[in-house]
Amino acid sequence: MKTYVILFVLLLITHTMTLVNITMFDGQWNGMVLFFSSILFLIGAVFFGTEFKARRKMNT
Repeated sequence: MKTYVILFVLLLITHTMTLVNITMFDGQWNGMVLFFSSILFLIGAVFFGTEFKARRKMNT
């Protein structure tokens, strides 16, 4: 799977969690949503970093 597809999916999940929290739960789960959004961001950043490093190593 391409890197941009995985990053786009993580972004879609993050925004969907925020939308559901605001519309269905009136923002009562802000702490949990922020925690999971941060975890998803870290997963995306690590994934992008490993892909970037692998592509750089492959080109040299």
